[in-house]
Amino acid sequence: MEANQLGATLADHCQPARGIVGAGRKAGDGRNGLDDVVQAEDAAAAHGPIASFGVASFGPIDIDPASPAYGTFTSTPKPGWAGARFHDVLGQFGVPIAVDTDVNGAALGEWLKGAGQGCTTLAYTTVGTGIGTGVVRMGKPLMGFSHYESGHIRPPRDHAADPFEGSCPYHGDCLEGLAAGPAIIARWGQSLSELGSPSDKIELIADYIAHLAANLVLLHMPDRLIFGGGVMKAPGLLQAVRRLTEVKLGGYVRAPQLDPGLEQFIVAPALGDHAGITGAIELGRMAAGQ
Repeated sequence: MEANQLGATLADHCQPARGIVGAGRKAGDGRNGLDDVVQAEDAAAAHGPIASFGVASFGPIDIDPASPAYGTFTSTPKPGWAGARFHDVLGQFGVPIAVDTDVNGAALGEWLKGAGQGCTTLAYTTVGTGIGTGVVRMGKPLMGFSHYESGHIRPPRDHAADPFEGSCPYHGDCLEGLAAGPAIIARWGQSLSELGSPSDKIELIADYIAHLAANLVLLHMPDRLIFGGGVMKAPGLLQAVRRLTEVKLGGYVRAPQLDPGLEQFIVAPALGDHAGITGAIELGRMAAGQ
């Protein structure tokens, strides 16, 4: 997507993700990922010179601007991406490049223009093909030596109720290995929505997600939790997450943000699938010093 300095959309391109290409590198499916850059060049001709790039990407990826590997994919299992670096492709334009995670981008987008408006601290979690959380405080995405990896926390579990061993190639039964979309399909053969959102299965997945939600409260004390991603669109899941999060917190944290039933505290993204790109535009604006 291309936007002007005010954040207004100028052009929007959407296509399946594939490996990006640098010197001597081939994309995972054999197609040249530089097609995206050609589109950017076309946009530049139509709307003026490009001032900066803002990237909100899946990971794991190096998001430390001081690192020589900034913008490089690390241990991702996605074919054609490990070791690839956005700067190898976008650097040819000679403009600032800001790279962050997709969930940090979504958190920033919702903080700016969505369900996080007015919040000091906001945590955005996606539950889709993977699970990840981005935290924004006063308009700045938070990180340590790298981005957060909430999806790889191991939750307590009842093996009798859920004998599934988990699908994460690194940890097996971490949150991502138990509750992300591929794990649900590996366990039951269909997504929650395709299964008709049966209450017992909703309850199981909601319990895992609520474990993460309760931990986000205890670790970050955010003003609001936003849960997005394809899995969260299953009917009844968000409501079950609210209920079980309240149970897990056990009344220990008392604050006006934690409304009875958590209907205002745990919400869906107001921007829907545009949260991430909204944040990426802001990353680009920040990189350009605007």
